[in-house]
Amino acid sequence: MGKPRVQLYYKNVTADIIGRKHGINAEQFQELANQTKPVISELNQMRESGQVAYRDLPYNEDYPRQVKEIAGELEGKYENFVVLGIGGSALGNIALQTALNPYMYNLDEKQRAGRPRLFVFDNVDPAQLASFLNWVDDKLDKTVFNVISKSGRTAETAAQFLTIRNVLLEKLGEKGYREQVVATTDSKQGTMRTITDDAGFKSLEVPDGVGGRWSVLSPVGLLSAAVCGIDIDELLEGARSMDERVKTEDFFKNPAAINAAVNWNYYNCGKRISVMMPYSYNLKDMSDWYRQLWAESLGKSKDLRGHDIFVGPTPVKALGTTDQHSQVQLYREGPNDKLFTFLQVNEFENDITIGGNPDCAPELGYLGGAKMSKLLNSEKIATEYALLKDKRPCMTVMFDKIDAHAVGEFIYLFEVTTSLAGLLFGIDAYDQPAVELGKEATFALMGREGFTDMAKDISPVAEIDDSFLI
Repeated sequence: MGKPRVQLYYKNVTADIIGRKHGINAEQFQELANQTKPVISELNQMRESGQVAYRDLPYNEDYPRQVKEIAGELEGKYENFVVLGIGGSALGNIALQTALNPYMYNLDEKQRAGRPRLFVFDNVDPAQLASFLNWVDDKLDKTVFNVISKSGRTAETAAQFLTIRNVLLEKLGEKGYREQVVATTDSKQGTMRTITDDAGFKSLEVPDGVGGRWSVLSPVGLLSAAVCGIDIDELLEGARSMDERVKTEDFFKNPAAINAAVNWNYYNCGKRISVMMPYSYNLKDMSDWYRQLWAESLGKSKDLRGHDIFVGPTPVKALGTTDQHSQVQLYREGPNDKLFTFLQVNEFENDITIGGNPDCAPELGYLGGAKMSKLLNSEKIATEYALLKDKRPCMTVMFDKIDAHAVGEFIYLFEVTTSLAGLLFGIDAYDQPAVELGKEATFALMGREGFTDMAKDISPVAEIDDSFLI
């Protein structure tokens, strides 16, 4: 195994740096190691028994082969690739695209290098979709849609799909409809599988036992990445290389174990907000992906024994340097209830030399001729320094550079971190029961059969009381 391209730096949570009141001393770290080692072993055993299917996605040879086969069939035929999905069926796709393709990818044909634009619709905002449909109207024959839904019954994705279905049938007929939809869904059953088989769509599998927020390294996330030129083999290789590090039971050599234990420790010490702050625009949407992974996995009302627990660290995203000017005032002088995780890039693929200062502004001379990357990383270090002055615990995930291998490492690191944190909290990190009531209430409000009683129960909430409207 070569040198890791992603590493976790955790010195700035120690008592030596921020003091005993807010920092973790050597004795406490050893106690965390003793508490976490059995959890690492338990997770490894769960994997061997097939209970954590996402752990083996980087080793599946069929999925990348099937993805590349469909991507090859689409290559050169289409100018637009549109993902229809929500939550885990969208956030990973967005994060991969932002991380591994240029900022101007959709607008600059030269930077796209013959590949299609990527659009990901993860909402049912009518103004947003209408704007896109108006734009794409005369480009439909050059547009392919990837609908991602395990069951096909998620209201948002179903509504998106039904809308696109009507547009394709009206404009391009049965042949266009059949050829310009790729379904990523259950391989055997469900509404979308039925529709797929009936229409004759190309299709890929949403793996059994892999929830949406854990699925980015499956066909759910890999197809849009491959179509847009991302090296999915390197992405998966990066995940495999991280797997070697996060399955070791040596606590102090396992970055996921330390990450999980530090987060768990601080939650129990009253620091219940987890801030992820990348100092790289490319990594900003990894924070969105992380927010879902962390929130849905760890926010639970019951522990594994069925007892009330109401646990869950709140994930917050920030972007350096942007949010130094919107959030850091709170982070430094507000409640000391947060753990900060920075994402830092040591070597940027492209860099800029800052222009020289005019003679009338000598005070800007310190900037002239410097690299923009030096300024960005100096701002990160300065922000961390300021937070440490106020005894705020900080960790940093360090990227040698941003490439597919490193992004694969990062994804796998935080997936396993989340699994280990779930075991430390004593909860099921793989379900999301609280999401279901909102789904069912939506069904009731939309008039779905079988939800009449719930619709009546909701009516007092749905009705506006004018006496409280000002």
